This record gives sequence, C-alpha cells and structure tokens, in this order.
Amino acid sequence: MFSLSHLVSPPPESFASQVQQLAIDNLTTLGSVAMLPSNPLYPLYQYGLGLEVHHYLQAMGTGPDVELVLALDDLDPARVLGFALFLPATGAPDACTLLYLAVDTHHRRRGIGHALVEAVVQRYPHTEAACLLTSLSWFKAQGWHLLGRSGPQAVVNTRPARTLGQVRRLDVAPLYRTLEVQQIHAYLLKKHGRKAMVEAEKQRDYRLDQLERQLAQHIGAGLE
Repeated sequence: MFSLSHLVSPPPESFASQVQQLAIDNLTTLGSVAMLPSNPLYPLYQYGLGLEVHHYLQAMGTGPDVELVLALDDLDPARVLGFALFLPATGAPDACTLLYLAVDTHHRRRGIGHALVEAVVQRYPHTEAACLLTSLSWFKAQGWHLLGRSGPQAVVNTRPARTLGQVRRLDVAPLYRTLEVQQIHAYLLKKHGRKAMVEAEKQRDYRLDQLERQLAQHIGAGLE
C-alpha cells in the first residue's frame, strides 16, 4: 500500500534524489525527445532531464509555482514509489499543467499512477498534459480528452478544451549548455567516436519524425 503527500515547497533531499532518479529511469516516456536506451546519446539526455527536474524542485515555493505529489511506501515511508510534478496556471485557479508523472517499475499496476493523477485533478480540475502515443490509451482510460499534438507528444486534457491562463515554465534551455553537459558529451564522443555520435543524432531525429507521423496518423484517422 501507499500514501500520498502533497508538497508546495522543496522536498527533503532524500525525496528529491528519488524523484530525480525516477525521472531519469523513465526518460523514454517522460522526455519530449523520447530517447531510447540503445541510443549512445541516452546518458546525456538522462542527465539533462534529471537536472531539469532538480531545478523545478528547487524552484518550489519561490516561483514559478511548482507543486509535487509523492506516493510513499506505507511500509517504508522514506521510499518514493511515484510522483506527479505540475504547474498551476495563473489567471485560471482551476487549471494546471502536469509536467511529469512516473511510477517505480516494480510498483506499477497497483493504482499508484491513477491515484497521483486523481490527487492533481482534485486540486486543479482543468489539467493538461503531454504524452507519447504509447501512453495515450492510459490517459483516455482515466477519462481524459485528446486535443491535439505538440511534436511527438499528444496533448491531453481532463476537459474537451485547452486550459486557460498562463503556465510559467522554467527556462531550462541554459541547463543543456552547462559545463557538465559538455563534459558528458565529450566523454560519449571519446567513447563511441564521432561517426557513431553523428549516427546517434540521426537515429534520434528519425525516431522523432516517426513518432510525429504515427501520432498525426492516429489523430487524422479519428481514433481518439
């Protein structure tokens, strides 16, 4: 069993590190690039996502508004089984954007993801999110609506209309230009070679194009 904890200020470091690790472990489904573990660039994007989540957690309570729901193990309350990270919208008190949702691999199919989403929607009934086509059926099973797409991700909402108000996202672009990211890239380049890294970028771009086409075909076929 598990319990939910709602936070509006930065979580303790032990929780924060577990949230980051869950995000890193679920890069393929959480990241907008949908990077596969077989791609040599995978560690680079893992680091980038972990850093992004870290900055969102650090921004809690300081603006932009960031909120977090944790699923904690009842037998070991110090263990995080899943999390939902979301941004309330300004100008629309009932709206928010669900940024990231992840559940530990060994604790899936136990209702944790559903409970996390329910906790968010109870606070903000007009919730919007983006997900890959592979996760779309899960959101639809929760009663969400498919409203369109953003790149390779489907835009889903608890209502058949986009959320109003403004969601103030962090400017995470500078995070991907840090010295640490450059060092990881240099390490991967040395490990795999320039030819392999160029091929990895091509594989990434091809996969993105493929995901976009599949999603466009799904929407175009009216399979919502």
